[in-house]
Amino acid sequence: MATLPMIGPEATSAGDEREDTSDWRWQSRHAVRDLEGLERALRLTDAEREGVRRALAGGFPMSITPHYLGLMDPSDPRCPIRRQAVPTAEEATEVPGDLRDPLGEEAHEVAPELVQRYPDRVLLLATDRCAVYCRFCTRSRMVGDGGGARALERLEPAFRFIEAHPEIRDVIVSGGDPLVMASSRVEAILRRLASIAHVGTVRVATRAPVTLPQRIDAELCRALRAHPATWVMTHFNHPRELAPAAVDALACLADHGLPVMNQSVLLRGINDDADTLEALFRGLVRHRVRPYYLLQADPVRGTGHLRTPIETGIRVMERLQGRLSGIALPKLIVDTPGGRGKVPVGPDTIVRRRDGVTTLRTFRGEEVDYLDPPPARAALPGT
Repeated sequence: MATLPMIGPEATSAGDEREDTSDWRWQSRHAVRDLEGLERALRLTDAEREGVRRALAGGFPMSITPHYLGLMDPSDPRCPIRRQAVPTAEEATEVPGDLRDPLGEEAHEVAPELVQRYPDRVLLLATDRCAVYCRFCTRSRMVGDGGGARALERLEPAFRFIEAHPEIRDVIVSGGDPLVMASSRVEAILRRLASIAHVGTVRVATRAPVTLPQRIDAELCRALRAHPATWVMTHFNHPRELAPAAVDALACLADHGLPVMNQSVLLRGINDDADTLEALFRGLVRHRVRPYYLLQADPVRGTGHLRTPIETGIRVMERLQGRLSGIALPKLIVDTPGGRGKVPVGPDTIVRRRDGVTTLRTFRGEEVDYLDPPPARAALPGT
């Protein structure tokens, strides 16, 4: 695969050779996208080398920012950060249930770059570019294909579809990662959505606070306010990702009045234990981010080595219930294959039901009866 172009228009400014690692443009230009660069940073295994070669030969691309690379253990292939971003030979293995498009987004496309799977909300795919390509990506079929940020003219049919359907109240702007685009482009998309009166909220889905935290600056935060009800949906999977630069990025978002929620993906050998997730969720709340979803990993083709059985998530949530306050405890969600929607799952806390009595199991394992109220009396005439 050809070398990926730089992430955003600002990243291509000619003659800018400043060695400023705190500049997101520098981080973008110096992202590792080849085997030689990765070999200089990490002690690779044969399986990792084979995975990188396959990615470069036309598979799902690789890109790792210096910031995210710096969070990895260079000598441990089991490092939870490394396993999220470094390709391995296991990606060539398909298992039963694997799907190219697990959420049925292509089947639910209602306009170019616009997906509708629910009556009241749509998904707008604003770019195919990310700062880091996570190996479990739901959209590995399309991200990094060279198209980059979608021009506003290309998105106009999507905007017109939204305008024509007043039942649409919520727009999720995703990709790729929309926050690797220029601030002016982000602002233009949000202003266009703000011009549609029935769009009550916009959610911007991004992993930039994790993988390119330098991108989150005051200019970008002001651009995000172009829609009066913008929510930022982040994607932290491991407490190690709450590095100082990421914490600064979260503070910038919160200080600009932007509500921030987090969606974590449950990943085998990375965060599939209660202690790791407890540390992550406590850390997020400490930095004013609400854990929103813990997602069962989507059955993307070639990701079986990273996915867990559903029972693993249920068992983890059972341990977290009672250990974490409500603001730190996300919902465990399965996004059902084929685009049929999200389903919450969790521990079975109802022991039995009988006439008017429900027996519940608490997080301590105690059984407690809850008595339903008696039926409402019929209203008396004249009352």
